Parts: sequence; C-alpha cells; structure tokens
Amino acid sequence: MSTQAPATGPEATTAEEADTSMKSTPDASKAKKPHELVTATIRAPRYSYAHLEVFSGSTQPDELDALQVRSYCTSALKQFLGVTGVGIPLDILKVEGRECWLRLPRDDLGAFSAAITAWQGSFQNGVHSSLRIRGCSDWLGALVGRDGEDRLWSG
Repeated sequence: MSTQAPATGPEATTAEEADTSMKSTPDASKAKKPHELVTATIRAPRYSYAHLEVFSGSTQPDELDALQVRSYCTSALKQFLGVTGVGIPLDILKVEGRECWLRLPRDDLGAFSAAITAWQGSFQNGVHSSLRIRGCSDWLGALVGRDGEDRLWSG
C-alpha cells in the first residue's frame, strides 16, 4: 500500500467534506412560491356590450347623438317586446359619427339583438334610418378596435 502524505492547508478535506451531496442545498419543494393576494374568475359577467351603426337612405352622412340612439333602441324594443322591452336598461357608453356603443344586462342581450335586427327603422323627413349590429360581446375589449375588420376579406 502506498501512503500519500495528507494534504495541508486549504486543500485539505476529509471524506465527509468532500461529499458534496445535496444536504446543504434547500429542497426544491421548500422553495418559496410567489404570494397571491386575490384570484378571481368572472364566469358570467353582469353586463354585455353592443356596437351599433346607423344606416340611412340619405346621401349626407348621419351624425348620431345619444337621444337618437335612445329613441331608436326604445322603438325597436317596444315593437319587438312591448312594455317588457322598454324596461330593459341601456347605458349609452359612446356615440361617435354613425356608430355607438351600449351596455346592457347580459341576460337581455339576446332579446336586444333580436329586437334591433327585426326593427324596420324609422322615417324622418322622408329618409329611412335603421340600426345594424356590428358586434356584441360580454367583454367591452372584444368590441373596441375593430375598425376595418369588415374589409379584411373583401380586399
């Protein structure tokens, strides 16, 4: 047997010290996870949103205002659903040019869409005006920024 002189100085280690097992490192399962304060999932939002556009037989571009939007929607809902339809609460969020954005209860979106689609429009000064639904969603973000979407496939 050959004997080696024991090492001295900082290089000197014992057999236990040379074993660099995972004893000194923290266990992976004990690593700290980020702390979540609140987690919420909205499965059924209270409101839905509709994006409408007015069409008319006039050569001049129509500028909508909130009063016209309210009048057109009330007329459509009254014609389709009677007094029940007039009772549907509508919030006019924005009116810009020929377009408007509305908020209504989620449960009433189907009835509202059917009423607007079935509405034949109104005649004022010999000009026929009607509403078209450009989009409906439970999330307002899904309706915002959709300009030019209809031109995507038409070239």
